[in-house]
Amino acid sequence: MAEKPKRKRSAPKPKKPGFYAKVLDEAEQLDFELAAGVNGLDDEIALLRVKIKSLLASDPENIKLLMDATNTLVRLVQTKYKISKEQKQGLKEAIENVLRDIAIPLGLGIGQIVSK
Repeated sequence: MAEKPKRKRSAPKPKKPGFYAKVLDEAEQLDFELAAGVNGLDDEIALLRVKIKSLLASDPENIKLLMDATNTLVRLVQTKYKISKEQKQGLKEAIENVLRDIAIPLGLGIGQIVSK
């Protein structure tokens, strides 16, 4: 069998300056590139919790800032767990399928499944 010729990889193209490139210094641009690869809100939620704790320790009388940070935390957590009506319906159907196709034929009742 004849071997296929190996394709040469081209050098990566230089990145075009991003939307924020003009306002970020070099260190901030590196941080921005790292942050762009992060998915989800878990890091932001954890960071905000740490900052709220720090604020409570250093400036507990700053009620406005504490309320703003706490309200932001609430919105982040709500956003993280927010699912659409279609997603709820899909989840409901998936659970029903597992119960119908697996749990019930195995003789497991709902009470046994929930209590585990």
